[in-house]
Amino acid sequence: MTQAWKAQLEKYAELIVRTGVNVQKGQHVFVTGAVEMADLVRLVAAKAYNAGADNVHVDWTDDKLSRLKYENAAEEIFAKYPEWEAAKRTAFLERRAVFISLVSSSPDSLKGIPSQRISAFQKASGGALKEFRRAMQADKVSWTVVAGAGQEWAEKVFPDASPEEAVNKLWEAIFRSVRLDAADPVQAWSDHNDTLHKQAEKLNERRFRKLHYRAPGTDLIVELPEKHIWVSASSENEAGHMFMANMPTEEVFTVPYKSGTNGYVSSTKPLSYGGNIIDRFKLTFENGRIVKAEAEEGEEFLKQLVETDEGAHYLGEVALVPHKSPISQSGVLFYNTLFDENASNHLAIGSGYAFNLEGGKTMSPEELEQHGVNASITHNDFMIGSADMDIDGIQDDGTVVPVFRQGEWAI
Repeated sequence: MTQAWKAQLEKYAELIVRTGVNVQKGQHVFVTGAVEMADLVRLVAAKAYNAGADNVHVDWTDDKLSRLKYENAAEEIFAKYPEWEAAKRTAFLERRAVFISLVSSSPDSLKGIPSQRISAFQKASGGALKEFRRAMQADKVSWTVVAGAGQEWAEKVFPDASPEEAVNKLWEAIFRSVRLDAADPVQAWSDHNDTLHKQAEKLNERRFRKLHYRAPGTDLIVELPEKHIWVSASSENEAGHMFMANMPTEEVFTVPYKSGTNGYVSSTKPLSYGGNIIDRFKLTFENGRIVKAEAEEGEEFLKQLVETDEGAHYLGEVALVPHKSPISQSGVLFYNTLFDENASNHLAIGSGYAFNLEGGKTMSPEELEQHGVNASITHNDFMIGSADMDIDGIQDDGTVVPVFRQGEWAI
């Protein structure tokens, strides 16, 4: 590693610790990171200890070991999620640890693996980690998802570059996306946070009852709960500490009313799901429920995603991102939802976030359901935005207000 790259990675690690999860003195830190990202993980650990962390625990992941398991393990292994894995996360959650997920997997890492194996594991892990993920979605603790430039992922994104050039180009794209090129990245994120919050406030003032999406292959009406809240960028955990759940982030988002979506919507970017690509797909909704799912590529994985549980037949998130967002303008297709969702308007299949509803953070699952917030063991964003998309906000009295025109904010 050159000194220049090490300096950039150090700045990135500092940003993850200070702005991503905002580590407090005496906290425990739980990091999930790929073995390929060992240098960055070690820097994150060092920065966390410098910030006063009591303990940094690292869970290592490895695409190659995962594939070996999917290729060779007994069938029944995939239907059960290890109890100790769930218990470990619960133990750190009870200590009010912060959670950092460092992703770098290839979107094709499990291509060719029997889909039923992947589906079985997705269901098993989703069920075992249901309470853990519910706590995350209610902002009980601080958490963030960030990325590192893995070799196979880089070659997928930049197929015409040499292996070394591809990795360098992906790192550069990641660094730009998280504003690491700013003179003071931490301050740049503070300013960016303020900008997004102001946009969210404009939407909260309007109190739209429905959103109407129109674009080639899309004509969709999404109803919103009466007490929905548009949020963006930073969140506040139960202890009152601010954090950034996703870095990068360019979105303003809320929760849809579970049974209030009707029409059809088409994807505009590929979705990486379970180590496979789903592309050029269309979903049709009736009274909130997905009644038809079709795709030109990866249709079996799309249908298995929708069949994860009953809640996976409904939406859990509505997010607005202008087509001219920095990530979109970069022209890079990342094949990774963390980035591609911040280049495009998107929706999410599965669970809704409790914090997108007034008082939602303290509501029981039953109360959230009564207010129309969907529950599921999965939450998967998919991209629908383009320069051709128009969105209207519809108020209670029927007033129609332009929200997006030709992919850009109109409000």
